[in-house]
Amino acid sequence: GHRLRQDSTLAGFRAGDGLAIMTETMPRMSSSSPSAPKMAPSTSPTDVFAFDALSLGPERAEGNHEFKRQLVGVTPDRFEELVTQLKWRTFAEGDGEALYELGVGDDGEAHGLDDSAFTESIETLRKMASAIDCDCSVAHERRTRDGKRCATCLIRAKTSARQHKEIRITTLGNVDSGKSTMLGVLTRGGLDNGRGLARGGVFRHKHELESGRTSAISQQIIGFAPDGSVVNYHNPEVRETHQLTWTQIVSASSKVIHFSDLAGHERYLRTTMHGIAGVQPDFGMMCVDANRGGIVGMTKEHLSIMLGLKVPFFVVVTKIDMAADENRNATIDALKRLLKKSKTPLLVKDERDVMTSVQNVAGGVITPIFQVSCVTGEGLNLVRTFLNHLPSRRSFAPLAGNEALVHLDDSFAVPGIGTVVAGLVVSGTIETKDELLLGPNGNGEFIPVAIKSSMNKRVPVDRVTCGSSGSWALKARKAGQHVHKDDVRKGMILCAPSLNPRACWQFQAEVVILSHPTTLKLGYAPILHCLTVRQCARIVKMEGKDVLRMGDRALVTFEWNHRPEFVKVGTRVIFREGRTKGVGVVRATLPDVPRTPPTNYKSARHLQQSLV
Repeated sequence: GHRLRQDSTLAGFRAGDGLAIMTETMPRMSSSSPSAPKMAPSTSPTDVFAFDALSLGPERAEGNHEFKRQLVGVTPDRFEELVTQLKWRTFAEGDGEALYELGVGDDGEAHGLDDSAFTESIETLRKMASAIDCDCSVAHERRTRDGKRCATCLIRAKTSARQHKEIRITTLGNVDSGKSTMLGVLTRGGLDNGRGLARGGVFRHKHELESGRTSAISQQIIGFAPDGSVVNYHNPEVRETHQLTWTQIVSASSKVIHFSDLAGHERYLRTTMHGIAGVQPDFGMMCVDANRGGIVGMTKEHLSIMLGLKVPFFVVVTKIDMAADENRNATIDALKRLLKKSKTPLLVKDERDVMTSVQNVAGGVITPIFQVSCVTGEGLNLVRTFLNHLPSRRSFAPLAGNEALVHLDDSFAVPGIGTVVAGLVVSGTIETKDELLLGPNGNGEFIPVAIKSSMNKRVPVDRVTCGSSGSWALKARKAGQHVHKDDVRKGMILCAPSLNPRACWQFQAEVVILSHPTTLKLGYAPILHCLTVRQCARIVKMEGKDVLRMGDRALVTFEWNHRPEFVKVGTRVIFREGRTKGVGVVRATLPDVPRTPPTNYKSARHLQQSLV
C-alpha cells in the first residue's frame, strides 16, 4: 500500500496519497503488503532488552531525545556543558520536556551500566535537571542480555519555571464506542459502572444524558505534575466527591492534555469535521468497540479525515471486559489490516511498548493500539503513562512569528464583561491591552479592537503564547462603537495590525478527490472546512481538466458563496458532500479578484436584453 508522509509542516500531497486514503475507507480490506515491517514480540520490563526495527535508532541532532553512555566522574566544566545541552533539549526542542536514555550509545546500541555507575549517572542527571529548575524521574528501566541496567528518564520543567505545556487530542470513533466514557474515567477518576456513570460528567446537554450520545463538542483536561503523577485525582480507581476545578488542575500541572470529545453519530458528522479541522489537534484518539467483531460505522470516515489532515493518532480498543474472545480478536485483526495500508500498528502490552510508541508516534508512522476496560480498569494505566510522556508535534513552529494570529472558534456574551471570543493562537503572543484587528465581517473588513482580559484553561493570565488556546474579552477601540456577540462568528480571526490581513472571495487549492460516484464539473459547491472556516464554496475554474473523477488531482479555484474569508497559503482544506470526499492544500489566495455577480433568472433575463 501507499505510505503517507506525516509531516508536521503544511506540505502538499504526493502522488498516491489520495488513493491510499481512499483505500482506507473501502469496506473491503485486502491483505497487507509483504514488505511491511513485522512486529517483534513484546516483552515485559523485567525481561531481556533487545532492539528491533521499532526501537532506538541513531541519535538525532534535533529533538528532545538524548542518548548518554554514562554520566560518571563528571568534572565541573563538563557538568556545565551537560547542563547547557540539557537546557537546549528541554526548552528549545522539547517545549519543557526531554527524554534521556542512560546506558545507550550515540548509535542507539544498549551497552548498559553496572549498579554503581547506574546510580551515579541517575544522580548526576538529577543535579543537571535541578540546575535548570526541572524535575527528573525514571520513566522506564530495563536490562541488557548480560544483566546491565538501562533507563529512560523524563526531565520536565517545574510549574514555577514556565507556563504549562499543552497538547490537544480529539476523540474519534463510531457511535457507542465509549469515547465519552473513556474521557470521563481519564479526567475525573473512578471506574464506570457499565450504565453510563462516567460519561455523565462529560455531556453538556440533557438530551445527551437521555440518549447517551454526544452531539456537541465537549472540552476536558487532565493535568500531570512534574513528577508524572495525575493532578486530577489521587486514586484512579476512586471517584472523588469533590472534583478539582480547571484552575486548580492547571495551577498544579506542568503538562495539560486538552481533550475535545467529538460526536460519533453520522447525523453529527458536520460537527465532527469542524471539530477536527478547527481545533487543530496534535493527536487523535480513535476509540473502537471490541464487541463489534470488526471495523464498522463511521470509524472509516473519521480515519480518512485524520489521514487527509495528516494528524497522527492512536487507537483505544474499548469494552474488552464484555467482548468475547473471538469478537475481540476479530476486531484487532481487522484494525491491523486496515492500518497496515498506510501505518505500522503496534499492539501495546507493557511499558516498553509504551516508550516505543512515545518515541515514534509524533512522526505518524507508528499507530499504537491500546486495549482497555473502563469497568475493570484494565489497560488504563498504560494509557495514562502514554499521555504523560506524549511529545508535542510542534506543528506551529513553521507558522510562529512576531505577528499575533488567532483563529476563532467560539464566542460568548458574559454579563458584566461583554463579548468574549475563544480560539487557538497559531503565531505570536497575545497580551492584555493589545490592540488587534477582528474580522473579516460580511464586507471583508477588519474592525480594530482591544484586549481587556485574557484567560487560558479558565485561569486569568496576562499573555497567551503560540500553540495555546485561550479566550479574550474585547472592546472596540473607537468611541461609540461596541463589539456584539452577533458580530463574531466562527472562522473569523484576531490578528496584529502589522499582519495586514486581507479577505478573499476566491482562492486556489490543490485537491485530491477521494470518493465520488460520477464526475465533478464547474459549479459544484461543497461545504469546505478550512481550519475554523466552514462555508459553501463553488468551483469556478479547474486547471487542465474539464471534469474531475475519483482519484484525480488538480489545481482548482474556489469561490465562497456567502462572504469573504481569511485564508492562508499552506492551510489544509477538506470537504464531504454526500458520497463525495476530497482533501487539498491552499496554494494561492486571490484577494484582488472581486466576487462574481450572483445570477438568477431575473439577472440572466436582464443581461440577455442588454446584449440585444
